[in-house]
Amino acid sequence: LPDGDKGVDHLREIFVPKGFSDKDIVALSGAHTVGQCHADFSGFDGPWTANKFTFDNTYFKNMLTKKYTAETTANGCPQNREADGTIMLISDLALLEDPGFKVHVEKYAADQDAFFADYKEAWVKLQENGCSGL
Repeated sequence: LPDGDKGVDHLREIFVPKGFSDKDIVALSGAHTVGQCHADFSGFDGPWTANKFTFDNTYFKNMLTKKYTAETTANGCPQNREADGTIMLISDLALLEDPGFKVHVEKYAADQDAFFADYKEAWVKLQENGCSGL
């Protein structure tokens, strides 16, 4: 898996050699719409969305509409937090920095069905390729 405290170049270094496109990288990042970071496991702390048990396109909507403030967790990990307690990692917000990624963030924020279709395609590729070492 990519490091949460790194940006665009790192995401591509991890995924492109394994056959993933920018669209695939953004779609797979959308898995952050569920769950949360646990400080005792990753060093990062907090949920990406207010409803961490619902798989939808909220992660992308939040990324485009919320204002995050940089912080450092108690474990020394840099992340970004919104006033409501939700977070984005550096690797999440990096998706907005590159036009090749941002176009997909915007598409998925506007069209949940497109996100679901592209996520399914990328997830199948991940499973079928047997991408060890991610």
